[in-house]
Amino acid sequence: MTYTLRFAAIGLDHRHIFHMVGELIAQGAVCAGYCPLTSDPRVLDGFRERFPDLAPVSRDALFDDPSIDVVVSAAIPRDRPEIAIRAMRAGKDVMVDKPGATTLDQVEAIEQVATETGRIFSICFSERFVVRACEAASRLVATGEIGRVVQTVGLGPHRLNRAIRPAWFFERAAHGGILVDIASHQIDQFLFYTGARDAEIVSSAVANHALPDIPDFEDYGEILLRSASASGFIRVDWFTPDGLDAWGDGRLVILGTDGYIELRKYIDIAGRPGGDHLFLANASGTRHIDAGHEPLTYFRNFLADVRDRTATAMPDGHALTVTRLALKAQGSAARIVRAGA
Repeated sequence: MTYTLRFAAIGLDHRHIFHMVGELIAQGAVCAGYCPLTSDPRVLDGFRERFPDLAPVSRDALFDDPSIDVVVSAAIPRDRPEIAIRAMRAGKDVMVDKPGATTLDQVEAIEQVATETGRIFSICFSERFVVRACEAASRLVATGEIGRVVQTVGLGPHRLNRAIRPAWFFERAAHGGILVDIASHQIDQFLFYTGARDAEIVSSAVANHALPDIPDFEDYGEILLRSASASGFIRVDWFTPDGLDAWGDGRLVILGTDGYIELRKYIDIAGRPGGDHLFLANASGTRHIDAGHEPLTYFRNFLADVRDRTATAMPDGHALTVTRLALKAQGSAARIVRAGA
């Protein structure tokens, strides 16, 4: 008989907590409760609406409960390492929203505690793990449909929704900068689809093109990165127009030696309805694949890893490697100056 895992939600500051909790429940885990402390009451309201049967529990009680196996968190990014470290020291595995940390010192602290305790520290990279087209692409790459992957182009545009963002959203120290906050998704995808364990940041840049009243904020970022056998380009921004019927036209192009794949994750602009569109071109021709029914595997694999002490959801160290690369890109980024500034 399979042991039913129990988890707690601590850190309800970003809406990504919705799919983290929902997908774990869908995979058979039991939510033992959530800490209602939040910097954004709208997130708490949305959480209660989606999960009306879950009970609010004090943070200390959740950490101290020995029956809880896992803590999930979408706290303010700068606070996630402290929550993760306390959870691991309490004997619990951890799943956090991206980014997993906002400084390199935090990364080192997480790695040290994970090593000392033997606990799992995982980051839910939602732009891969909650996108069914990404699951389909991983299967096609694994079966050799496009040959050896040599390059990726990852685009991560987002809608700003300035009026409803909490104050910390505009504080660089709170989220780490645009390359840490968003581009960690695309770094994760580059490493995964190329099969690289690590990479170097060749160049990076950030800019504030449209919000001069918040000079420390960045609304545009780019990275060129390279491994021993592949290269990648990343562009992230906060420029999704209000007229687009999605929060962002996220795309990924995976170039192989025998073909390529393009993912239009959330919308096929002026094309087919819905999301999870995959386009494949190889020696056999071209085709469109509706990946909307592809099963998600991360949450199932994560729970299996907790039970079996394995690393099937992501390789050991992957989450922190991605975080380090994002922080290095942010730290070395050139700043593009707005015209006329």
